[in-house]
Amino acid sequence: MMGRGLLSTALGALAFATAAFAQPIEVATLSAPDFFSNGARDTGLGPDLWAGSSARTARTVIPMLAAKPLSPAAQALARRVLATGASGPEGAGQDPELAGARINALIAQGAVKDAGVVLSRTANLERSPVLAQAGAEAALLAGEDERACAIAEGLATGREEIYWLRLRAYCQLRNGQAGPAQLTFDLAQGQARDATYGRLMSAKLAGGGDPGAASARNGLDYALSRSLGLDVVAAKPSPAVAAALQSSEPGPATWTIEGSDPVRIAMAALAAGDLAAAQAQRGALTAEGVPANDLALLDALIAAASGKADGPTLDRLIERGTVSDAKTQGRMQNAAILLSALGGQMTPHARGEFAKFAAAEPGRATVAKGLALDLAGAAKLQGETALLALWMSADAGVAGPPVGDRARIIRALKAAGLEDDARAFAVEGLLAQR
Repeated sequence: MMGRGLLSTALGALAFATAAFAQPIEVATLSAPDFFSNGARDTGLGPDLWAGSSARTARTVIPMLAAKPLSPAAQALARRVLATGASGPEGAGQDPELAGARINALIAQGAVKDAGVVLSRTANLERSPVLAQAGAEAALLAGEDERACAIAEGLATGREEIYWLRLRAYCQLRNGQAGPAQLTFDLAQGQARDATYGRLMSAKLAGGGDPGAASARNGLDYALSRSLGLDVVAAKPSPAVAAALQSSEPGPATWTIEGSDPVRIAMAALAAGDLAAAQAQRGALTAEGVPANDLALLDALIAAASGKADGPTLDRLIERGTVSDAKTQGRMQNAAILLSALGGQMTPHARGEFAKFAAAEPGRATVAKGLALDLAGAAKLQGETALLALWMSADAGVAGPPVGDRARIIRALKAAGLEDDARAFAVEGLLAQR
């Protein structure tokens, strides 16, 4: 038998344990996943990228980036901020539709690999048709048809939407289910007839015949054309498919400059991202025989690309903006405005001449949008500054913002700490003045 002392000890321990278990237990509620926290790579931007940013601005701009063409500088900025892993703007990080728009924007700007990495780190794709469609398109563009079909198969809602019917027909045929594939194809065409998808899928179902030309409108057309052995390169691609056809992921902004004279050779090297070669070429030039405006512009480009918007270079540009002939005076003034936005110091005399300049293309952005950009930059709200700059860029198109808006963008990006992007916008604008 258990001794009286030992029994008392055991009962006491049991009573203590019972009392402990009887205490109320606090259950921590897990927060919803933040889709923006899933990054693709180290972009040089921190986890506080979106701190203080407007969710409304994010919902306005990010879908726009998947639909409108951008200049090289704006594309590079979009890829950088959208590939960053950082908690999203307050109230927007848990929005699966916005997360899907982010993926679509990355794909449209050529960052197909980045989009795939973000998606590989995103759980429960099947719960959101928008996010799932972005994932399926990224997989198809990457040649991962099996993964796209797995996403389609696991979709929880929206299965009868037209995109999923078309993809399901393709996937069923891939899996050897010709009968169900034909039925799904007929249902899709009955719901929303599409001539291009129809001819490609019909040839696939028939196992032969003339499918016509390849199509590169989207990931599904691309996958169908590829599976039929068609010349996808010959088709006019959408931005997303064009990115998929590239041999490598895009990096920092670059531009193409043609010309065989020494100044153009230096500019071409700089536009391709080779600052050292441009500096070496400039070192071999002398003022003799080289137009003064060309030298002044080349010096401005080198200063902008190197992040050294020095005063003497800016002063020379301002001088050229006052003494050049009427045909080139405006370009020199525009160049001076763009370089000054990077923070170059002027002499008092140069400031007096600069204040008279009127050549800059007027900005297209509303006063309110421009002020919002200024305020975001001054407050060092990097994410919001980037989005407002991209909004103005998307409105401008592939040529990029006019000088008036561009100078404001450069200044705001620099103030917010996005100096690499500010330099890219400056170089792009200066190249346009050549």
